Amino acid sequence: MSTTGIDAFDKTIQVTNTWLNEIMADHGPDRQVAWHVLSAVLHVLRDRLTTDLSANLGAQLPLLVRGTYYDQFEPSRQPDKSRSLDEFLHQVQQELRYTRPVDSKEAVRSVFKVLSHYIDPCEVRKVRLALPGDVRDLWPDPDIRH
Repeated sequence: MSTTGIDAFDKTIQVTNTWLNEIMADHGPDRQVAWHVLSAVLHVLRDRLTTDLSANLGAQLPLLVRGTYYDQFEPSRQPDKSRSLDEFLHQVQQELRYTRPVDSKEAVRSVFKVLSHYIDPCEVRKVRLALPGDVRDLWPDPDIRH
């Protein structure tokens, strides 16, 4: 049965809830926290990529998630020049400052795992390769079957 009466909206709500459920499996049963984790990591990831690569990734996201991905997007400032894992995690922590405490490294791992599960493996490879090695290490290699 349709919730909104618009198929595209119902589909994006369903897919987004699936993603949030996977994040909640790692961070507890709080959907708001899962949404903040997803948004925070996507913002920091987006800002580390070239504009073209961030747009290609954004095109693969569910409609609802794509909305938060592009929230406060400033393409002229991309890519962010910070390259270290500490800087990446610090920025995630800053994005999460208005929610209950969440380990930023675990937040990144959770979102990277979800992206690996639902995004085209070729796109995952491109995005991973654009990240510094120590950040890339938090993202499971799509070529290695676990």
